[in-house]
Amino acid sequence: MKDIIRTPETHPLTWRLRDDKQPVWLDEYRSKNGYEGARKALTGLSADEIVNQVKDAGLKGRGGAGFSTGLKWSLMPKDESMNIRYLLCNADEMEPGTYKDRLLMEQLPHLLVEGMLISAFALKAYRGYIFLRGEYIEAAVHLRRAIAEATEAGLLGKNIMGTGFDFELFVHTGAGRYICGEETALINSLEGRRANPRSKPPFPATSGAWGKPTCVNNVETLCNVPAILANGVEWYQNISKSKDAGTKLMGFSGRVKNPGLWELPFGTTAREILEDYAGGMRDGLKFKAWQPGGAGTDFLTEAHLDLPMEFESIGKAGSRLGTALAMAVDHEIGMVSLVRNLEEFFARESCGWCTPCRDGLPWSVKILRALERGEGQPGDIETLEQLCRFLGPGKTFCAHAPGAVEPLQSAIKYFREEFEAGIRQTFSNTHLISGIQPNLLKERW
Repeated sequence: MKDIIRTPETHPLTWRLRDDKQPVWLDEYRSKNGYEGARKALTGLSADEIVNQVKDAGLKGRGGAGFSTGLKWSLMPKDESMNIRYLLCNADEMEPGTYKDRLLMEQLPHLLVEGMLISAFALKAYRGYIFLRGEYIEAAVHLRRAIAEATEAGLLGKNIMGTGFDFELFVHTGAGRYICGEETALINSLEGRRANPRSKPPFPATSGAWGKPTCVNNVETLCNVPAILANGVEWYQNISKSKDAGTKLMGFSGRVKNPGLWELPFGTTAREILEDYAGGMRDGLKFKAWQPGGAGTDFLTEAHLDLPMEFESIGKAGSRLGTALAMAVDHEIGMVSLVRNLEEFFARESCGWCTPCRDGLPWSVKILRALERGEGQPGDIETLEQLCRFLGPGKTFCAHAPGAVEPLQSAIKYFREEFEAGIRQTFSNTHLISGIQPNLLKERW
């Protein structure tokens, strides 16, 4: 396994991390060039210049969609009379197998505060909210302390750095619903409403929180902003090995020797991460499949491990980069059981707003349970494939159901014989149907 030497030039997100994993508070953060990006932005650049720098740098959203951050910012109204604007940080990290934002918030809370300060100045937002997953109790404590430290130091509040810019920042903890990762569901929840997505248009940039212009960005996205402002566009583009600029928190979970996450340049291959950083599969286990970016992404096979971890390459292979925290599946795991476990999660987390998602996902679970027991009927696999089409992009109110069926459709594509075994029961290795080691599915993926 590779030793990682983190430097400001190569690891802009994580170079300040302490070896003892304790949080970096304000004095230490400032001694390590903290708030330098904010100083340059607030005292030397206009809002439009900051937006253009972020756009030119090529920063893409790190929450999974990969949309241009600078372009998203530029969609906010130019009308100066619309002076009530909000910046929301999507910290509702509930994707199974993903914990990258948790690392940043627990150990580098001031990095997020600085990123939000710069972003708010660029967006002319006077108030920000960190919408935090309710289970992230330690992160909430650390973020609130960081906000208090920054406020006392004049880095938040009124007349920040003597510029006349005012910005207040608050932590809002969610109630544990996966759907709040969708930006308009997050806004509804923040307002105290039922957490279901809104129809678009209007988009949040014109009518978001409390009907005001609102921008929603992911934790890791916002944490990239200070380094871009401090070090420049060219530097940010050059630290990548891909046309996707910058670095990304990437990792592997599953039954690998060294599960974890690491800050790596875009373009690093999945095989490098699996073998050089995660140490490969545990002894006695053979690699079978992987999901590149969390539970809601299509499975790929060992033949895809040499792909660079970047948005376009993973997309062309038939999956999505997503959060870039991959999940490895070994040969002892039955795909029917694994997919059933994932679909149960997605069915439970449906907000119930639209019929295809509300009824379609539980239907897929019922069929998968029957296949898992070896009680599947002829036509069940075709029904599952039809459900995947009915729940695909553009067929539902939001992207929850299309993401939910990605692991199902890809598992059928690559491991169809395991699903067929649930009907014919002709396979001698019955773990392909239900998994002879049910405890494996109780492990956290």
